[in-house]
Amino acid sequence: MDRGAELSTRLEAVKSELPSTVTLIVVTKTFPSSDAEILYALGQRHFGENRDSEGADKSEQLPDDAIWHFQGGVQSNKLKSIVKWSDYIHSLDDLSHAKRISQYAQELDKRQRCFIQVNLDEGQERPGQRSGVKPHQLMEFASATAGLLGLEIVGVMGVGPLHGDPNLAFANLNKSSLALQQEIPSANYISAGMSGDYKIAIEHGATHIRLGSSILGSRSPAP
Repeated sequence: MDRGAELSTRLEAVKSELPSTVTLIVVTKTFPSSDAEILYALGQRHFGENRDSEGADKSEQLPDDAIWHFQGGVQSNKLKSIVKWSDYIHSLDDLSHAKRISQYAQELDKRQRCFIQVNLDEGQERPGQRSGVKPHQLMEFASATAGLLGLEIVGVMGVGPLHGDPNLAFANLNKSSLALQQEIPSANYISAGMSGDYKIAIEHGATHIRLGSSILGSRSPAP
């Protein structure tokens, strides 16, 4: 099976299971631009990257209506570039980063759409080292970012726990989403779920899922 047929089969298999309310983001990190181009030709428009260099390069290869999601850990020295090519940032959890994102976005005459990353380790038997705002700090963080002119908070993002119950984690993320909407009513997106747990995330209200291996196959090691 050639690569185009392989990606088409996997993409359609996943899409056939998704509710119409869920946006599929295909995470193309470490895969070549040619894969993103094939997926674009198949009708896919939302793409995810974890590294600025890859996102900046691949976003140049696809037409302007492709939508790019940055979901990796934010590094201050990469922010200006990330704001330039990304439509959404999924991993906002630092107020100083929020202020710089807002500044860079205003310089580009845009509003940068961001998800607040919420740490989902709380309540798990074996907490990991995930990034994210603690749930009890979410409202304070949201309030502090709400006045930044170059920033638009669109919802919450969470990464399922390495060890523990994803049902509990995603249920808690849904609670965080409802709390956030009390502060920012339009921030009703929930970015949650990867190839191993996206069906559970959808059961708990995920509006955006981030899938890589389910569609692209085994991931190549990062250089």
